[in-house]
Amino acid sequence: MTRVSKTEDLGKALRARRRELGYSQSELAGFCGCGTRFISDLENGKESIQLGKALDVASMMGLNVYVERRGDASD
Repeated sequence: MTRVSKTEDLGKALRARRRELGYSQSELAGFCGCGTRFISDLENGKESIQLGKALDVASMMGLNVYVERRGDASD
């Protein structure tokens, strides 16, 4: 599991998965119904990306995104 605390972390994880699957950015964009520019921005950690579309891309690549409550300061 990859911890994501900023947009760059998410982008790196999605890029790694895309490459693992052997897709180009253009191919992935076609599968997801979005533009190549969106995939590029997402993988590069652009902070203003649309969260819903980003989650759709993750899902299309077989990835789950979780939100986990942080423990207290002693954890």
